[in-house]
Amino acid sequence: MRNDIMIDSSLMSDMLAPFLVSLKLATATTLCLLFFATPVAYWLAKPSRGRIIARVKVVLMGIIAMPLVLPPTVIGFYLLLLLSPSAGIGHYLHEHNISPLIFTFEGLVVGSIIYSLPFYIQPSYAQFLRIPQSVTEVAHLLEPSRLRRFVKVALPQARVGIILGSLVSFAHTIGEFGVVLMIGGSISGETKVVSIAIYEQVEALNYEAAHMMSGILIIMGVVMVALIASVSRMSQRP
Repeated sequence: MRNDIMIDSSLMSDMLAPFLVSLKLATATTLCLLFFATPVAYWLAKPSRGRIIARVKVVLMGIIAMPLVLPPTVIGFYLLLLLSPSAGIGHYLHEHNISPLIFTFEGLVVGSIIYSLPFYIQPSYAQFLRIPQSVTEVAHLLEPSRLRRFVKVALPQARVGIILGSLVSFAHTIGEFGVVLMIGGSISGETKVVSIAIYEQVEALNYEAAHMMSGILIIMGVVMVALIASVSRMSQRP
């Protein structure tokens, strides 16, 4: 009886750790997108005065949207090359005695930000576009500071899109597999997220544990979809 209890507690511990890593990763990714991707979405949505800037924005939007059309393993593969000590950013970090990003939680955050970027940018960008021209003109007259106009006018006007982008990015990060597997591997308590844990349980023919973890993900997914649908209805109101 005691052995069964010990086995069950060990199994629960093995199941809990990947969920904690996934939640930690989704939270860190969403917060980074909030701080860094929101100004990018605002800049992309602003009218461009010159043709060059307008073309740059079109190209940038295309680059940001690449994770929507490329397989996660392709993005993960090139991120692995970019972050490896033999080339790219990883080589620079290695030369300056900085810890590498591959097979670390920090590396997972970098990969998740890149892969979740379009899921955050698109709803935020769309909401910034919906800001009435009259509101923008009044803000220009009353507030000379660009930063204050962004904080006091643009952000409140686009809050629904920002919330929607945050929810979609959070939910998307929870279910990531290909990118995190390529650049993070499966280090327990560090880079093993719940999707990888489920895959390993299926490989080990431990379907009971896979069912339990998948069931929890399904419940979380239903909750997230309900929240996203609710916020989406808010964005459609005039």
